[in-house]
Amino acid sequence: MAIRKVEVAIISDVHLGTFGSRASELMLYLESIHPKTLIINGDLVDIWQFRKRYFPKSHLAILQKIFSLAATGIPVYFIPGNHDDLIRKFGDFSLGNLHIQNELILNIGGEKVWFHHGDKYDKSVSHQGLAAFGGRIYEGFILLEKGFNWLLKPFGMQPIQMAKKIKSFSKKISKTALDFETMAIDEAILREFDVMVCGHVHKPQNQIITKNSGSLLYLNSGDWVENLTALEYENNRWKVVRFSDLSLEEITSKTIVKKTISQQTEDKVFIFDLN
Repeated sequence: MAIRKVEVAIISDVHLGTFGSRASELMLYLESIHPKTLIINGDLVDIWQFRKRYFPKSHLAILQKIFSLAATGIPVYFIPGNHDDLIRKFGDFSLGNLHIQNELILNIGGEKVWFHHGDKYDKSVSHQGLAAFGGRIYEGFILLEKGFNWLLKPFGMQPIQMAKKIKSFSKKISKTALDFETMAIDEAILREFDVMVCGHVHKPQNQIITKNSGSLLYLNSGDWVENLTALEYENNRWKVVRFSDLSLEEITSKTIVKKTISQQTEDKVFIFDLN
């Protein structure tokens, strides 16, 4: 697999520990790049939906991959989101090259860039119990969708995407009612940022926003549940990267996961079976 050098790579909304998380595809993406800096912009592990009986080895492998990148000297910044907000209570701290920060400000390409998950401006997440219940319903639709697509596959029919449509509709309602993205953009312009990078809404974005008060570049890294997207900065340019456009071989995902979660000793190599 060809490795691409990337100055900055950003992922968000992975939701490890849920049925919808596409951890295998994310692993393929992470193995395909060599970033100078990796930023995880919230909702890496879904604490709201976490259950002891469901945390596949492919999900564990993502965490191990992130730690291994930091161990090799790559700065890794983790910005907690609303689904892993318990980590926010610890404040900002570092473990070697792994930095946990509730928001992040970097100078990239001579521009002042503000990274935050985005849920701070979404008043709907204050009702965590209701939001968590909605998350359970969404997971039910994901399982139902997988079942339908399994039945349709032998007939060569296009897979249905009802969970994605439901999620998109609910986010659209939330955005229309609360307009939290606009609130965040207004604050970013007020604080004189050149670029604002969010997650949270599961919708990749790369657009210049112009208002009477000023303008900025608004970026959103999307998610690894429905859209399978990341943000990359290279050669003075930001871009949304879609997994479907990368031509990565799906068949290699099990090999990569096995390599990541293997534990070597002096005389034995333990490899967890994915089946």
